[in-house]
This record gives sequence, C-alpha cells and structure tokens, in this order.
Amino acid sequence: MRDIELERISGGVVTLHDARRKVRWSVELEPFEIGVFAVTEAQLGELLGITAAHPRRPAVGVSWQRAIRFCNAASEWEGLDPAYSFDGEDVTWHVDADGYRLPTEAEWELACRAGSTGPHYGPLSEIAWTSADGLSAPADVGGRLPNLNGLFDTLGNVWEWCWDLLDPARYRDYRVFRGGGFADDAFSVRASTRRGGGPRMRHEDVGFRVARGGFDTVDEAQGWSARADAERADLDGPLPPGWTPLR
Repeated sequence: MRDIELERISGGVVTLHDARRKVRWSVELEPFEIGVFAVTEAQLGELLGITAAHPRRPAVGVSWQRAIRFCNAASEWEGLDPAYSFDGEDVTWHVDADGYRLPTEAEWELACRAGSTGPHYGPLSEIAWTSADGLSAPADVGGRLPNLNGLFDTLGNVWEWCWDLLDPARYRDYRVFRGGGFADDAFSVRASTRRGGGPRMRHEDVGFRVARGGFDTVDEAQGWSARADAERADLDGPLPPGWTPLR
C-alpha cells in the first residue's frame, strides 16, 4: 500500500465547544501523529482492490465504519496492532494500540489550529477549497498551503471523520466530522465547526485522515472517554421533538 505520510504533533491544550449544551472545556493532549493529507482514492483503492478514478483526490463517500475498517487493514498491512475490534455494529477502541485510527475530535482541532486561535489558520483562498472556488468535486490533496504543523487541507476540500460521538443524547450514534468541504461557505469552514452523521452514512464531501498513537489508559484518551459518552447520552424524560431516539 502507498505510504501514509504522518506528522508528529507535540501535544498541548485545546478548548472545545458544544453549542447545544452551551459548554466549553479544555483538553490536555499527549503527543500523537496525524496524516499530512486526507486518505486518498489511491490508498483506499489499494486496500479494497479497486482502481482509483482520481488517485490524488481525497477518498469520499466513505462511511465512518469503512474508515474504521481501513485503519485496521492499514495497521495489519504494516504489522501494527489494530486499534479497533468489533461486536456487530459496536466498535471498541483499544487506546493502547499502536495502529492507525481516526483522530479524536480534540486531536483533530489541535492539529488543525497549529497554534492559531481564530477560525482559520490563514486566508481561506490560500489554504482551503470552498464554495468560492466553484468546484463540483474535491480537489487533489496538497494543492493549497499547509498549516504550521505541515498538514494540508484540514480546512476545506472534504470534511473528515473523527472518532467521537457528535451528541449521543440528540443524535444517538452519529459520529463527528470536521473541517468543511469544497461546497461549503466560509462560515462552515472553520476550525471549531462540528457536524456529524450516522456511522454507515456516506457523504460525497466527507473523507478522513488517520492518526496514530497509543496511550496507557482504558476506555479514555485524548479528550474522549466512554464514561463521558454515557453521561452525555443520559437524558431524563421524553425526548424533545425532532431528536433521534437512542436504540
């Protein structure tokens, strides 16, 4: 398989925001590695045994579940410990594993911001593909300027799946994607914007970027914890209209 190029992020503190619950919190992260580029059609195609029509474009139409399985397959290809195990639709992250995985939401934002504090790490016209460019599909990776971490296209071009649940009280098993896409206006292409979808949903402007790094913990790491997910999902009383009921 074509090499996945990674950049080491030295760790640090990032502040996250949940607009529905109107809460902000800071997360201290240990060092980790993250992809310089989103996973491309060529990389996905090699593992699936299919020909990539546009080898340098980010792979899109990839569900969260398929992204997770790609991570395990890439780990096995390189002789690394797979980060995930499966029980039907349920996925467990073994946080001590050294294999490929999806970044946590906190890791993604810290890596994207690269020390910046505003919504963008540079002028959007120089760093990101957005609706202003009039594209009908994603551009090849690496076509605009990287951030100070050496990462390309963390804003714009395609949204990127993360490990975390979006809002389990309201959207049950929906997972987060971040960064904005080629069809989005500037308001959505911001380091703090959170959106998400079901783990088997496919979107023509959503891809993913891999991470690596194991931690000496169980069921929690890098701003995520299974306990916090359970607490966020626990609501008393009937659900408000329009909310997705938990299974």
